[in-house]
Amino acid sequence: MSKQPGDTFKPLIFKPKEEFSGANWNGTEDSFTQQFYEQNLSQFWRPEDVSLQSDLLTWKLLNEQVKKAYSLNLLILTFLDTYQGDIGMPVVSRSMPDGLHQRKAVINWMAAMENAVHAKSYSNIFMTFLSTHEIDELFEWGKKNKNLQAIMNLIVGQYETLDQMNYLKKYSPEKVNFSEEEFYIAQWKAMVASVFLETWLFYSGFYYPLYFYGQGKLMQAGEIINLILRDEAIHGLYIGKISQEIFAKLPKSKQDELTIWMQELLQKLYKEQEELSESVYDPVDLTHDVKVFVRYNCNKALMNLGFEPQFEHEEVNPVVLNGLNTETKTMDYFSMKGNGYQKMKSVALDDNDFTFDKNKINK
Repeated sequence: MSKQPGDTFKPLIFKPKEEFSGANWNGTEDSFTQQFYEQNLSQFWRPEDVSLQSDLLTWKLLNEQVKKAYSLNLLILTFLDTYQGDIGMPVVSRSMPDGLHQRKAVINWMAAMENAVHAKSYSNIFMTFLSTHEIDELFEWGKKNKNLQAIMNLIVGQYETLDQMNYLKKYSPEKVNFSEEEFYIAQWKAMVASVFLETWLFYSGFYYPLYFYGQGKLMQAGEIINLILRDEAIHGLYIGKISQEIFAKLPKSKQDELTIWMQELLQKLYKEQEELSESVYDPVDLTHDVKVFVRYNCNKALMNLGFEPQFEHEEVNPVVLNGLNTETKTMDYFSMKGNGYQKMKSVALDDNDFTFDKNKINK
């Protein structure tokens, strides 16, 4: 819409609140948020903590189809992580009641990790393995791939709906045309989309890096994936717990409707994920294994949301399961940062530290 002569920007009038509140960490808002806060901080890492140089020789020995599948897989993860950080987590945070400062802090921390750490990590891998031209081609592929774009629309669409409702509640309450229950429903749907993204789509996308990692190949890139895995595990679990609280507030009839809606969203995402997996993994003959892993992670996402698994149990490739193991590993700390990395702990000196036994010194 073109700007007309004489048009001027009219800012929204800020309506003073009766009372602002501060984040009081001396108390707890619930039985789990501060535990998730501690866990998130203890897991903090930076993309630059992991050197990728020693993977270069292995990368050069791979054939072109394998390189392409590996790169496309990380590109898909980049798109998902970007929007989870840009809007997914922030919109869920904004939907929390004003007084829940601790919850907002934890969700905002997770939002920052998605884009500033996870997506940036994939870029670091691209910059190490690929030329600038190859990277540009990858991102163009992502923009044009119908399955990836469909997945993005299905997920981000739920975020956008909640974002609009957040905006109306905060800035234009006179225009609010939805009930408190309808707001809870939009909030829950956005959280379902978030958990599907974090616990299902992200994890399914980790298949190929874990496939190499479990065999002891491309270990530095695999270590990055392993660190990201730890983060996504607690992200999906935390949002899932909050979603279950909201779901419990709704009447049984509404819960039944929403369960059907969730199943329909699941089927749409599953169809797109199947086709996306075929386009990436058919050239390397791994599509069947990847689809098993897709169903395995879908079940995990449903359990995070408080629902029963959708798909029957299948045996996942043991090499990938081995890569999924995020327990502390023994490794060379001169070449990479493992997930058992511990920050240095310091203790303040006192006068007693400078009291020496003269007899021991003379010896």
